[in-house]
Amino acid sequence: MENQIFELQYAMDTFYFLVCGALVMWMAAGFSMLEAGLVRSKNTTEILTKNVALFAVSCTMYLVCGYAIMYGGGYFLSGIAGGDTLVADALAASAEAGFDGGSVYSGASDFFFQVVFVATAMSIVSGAVAERMKLWAFLAFAVVMTGFIYPMEGAWTWGGASVFGMFTLGDLGFSDFAGSGIVHMAGAAAALAGVLLLGARKGKYAADGTARAIPGANLPLATLGMFILWMGWFGFNGGSVLKLGDIANANAVAMVFLNTNAAASGGLIAALITARLLFGKADLTMALNGALAGLVAITAEPSTPTALEATLFGGLGGILVVFSIVFLDKIKIDDPVGAISVHGTCGLLGLLLVPITNDGSSFSGQIIGALTIFIWVFVTSFIVWMVLKAVLGIRVSEEEEDQGVDISECGLEAYPEFTK
Repeated sequence: MENQIFELQYAMDTFYFLVCGALVMWMAAGFSMLEAGLVRSKNTTEILTKNVALFAVSCTMYLVCGYAIMYGGGYFLSGIAGGDTLVADALAASAEAGFDGGSVYSGASDFFFQVVFVATAMSIVSGAVAERMKLWAFLAFAVVMTGFIYPMEGAWTWGGASVFGMFTLGDLGFSDFAGSGIVHMAGAAAALAGVLLLGARKGKYAADGTARAIPGANLPLATLGMFILWMGWFGFNGGSVLKLGDIANANAVAMVFLNTNAAASGGLIAALITARLLFGKADLTMALNGALAGLVAITAEPSTPTALEATLFGGLGGILVVFSIVFLDKIKIDDPVGAISVHGTCGLLGLLLVPITNDGSSFSGQIIGALTIFIWVFVTSFIVWMVLKAVLGIRVSEEEEDQGVDISECGLEAYPEFTK
């Protein structure tokens, strides 16, 4: 009877993992729609091509070597299917952990859940470098980012490995429940390195240095993308509980869902009000980014705050993202979709908020962890971008940028009936 209970729990936890992974995979559609809506129509096909291609590259590179680097095991996922002793091994692990102990689930489900996180980190980069980066240079970077750069910092955090033998972040009190720093800030650091080498879009800044607004072509599409991301985030944070099959963990999952939703709501409201106070208008793009900022901010620890605290934490993210977007414009860092502010600035905020409600973490540990992630990802990404710039070139020509990268990179337009 006990073995049957453990088998049922194994099946439930594995299935829950897979469903949450599918929700996070759906976030790829959210990023695609959000970015396609916030770029100009002449660059829509190319940004969509980047998003579908980066997802496939991420899945393939994490399969080839990324998962092995991050968690150990064989390259090409050798042995992940288990073997003749799969059932016996699972039952033994379940018996050792106990019914309400650590989670035991399929190794294949763990890979599936982890691989969609890798794709999320890479999706952040695509929005920040939109409208002027060469497609194949971007995809070449994606190979390195998803196969090496991200798995290395993932090994130091979720994988529990020491940072080049010097220190272990977990021992220092670092905690990142679902990836405010590990996924989101890492993606933003890679994006920032690329943007600094790439430069701003033509016409973004006037001669006196003031920023010019370059409106997106399809705000309904961007709004749809935001809602898809909001929905997918329930899998992103909820799946990170890692277990569903007992009362305590089922309740923890419910609280994570509740707090994730509350933070997104708080972020959107706060960003909308902040934009109204600063600009005199209710800026939809700021509201969309406010919701995402709230989601990023709560991702580092969605299980321990109360519902009110989660709403307030999300609100802080919503306020911060507006000021961050304005600040980056002032220092001429051109980010067409606000990805660096949403995922980088608010990813850091999320890490710093963790010790307020989680006694197992420390502010010093969070700061050291944030610095470790940022320095590693930014420096290695900068080197890779520099090599690509020297070998392939990373920016399209001025003529191609004027024409739109849809034609120069993909040879077709997203809205051909609306062109002359």
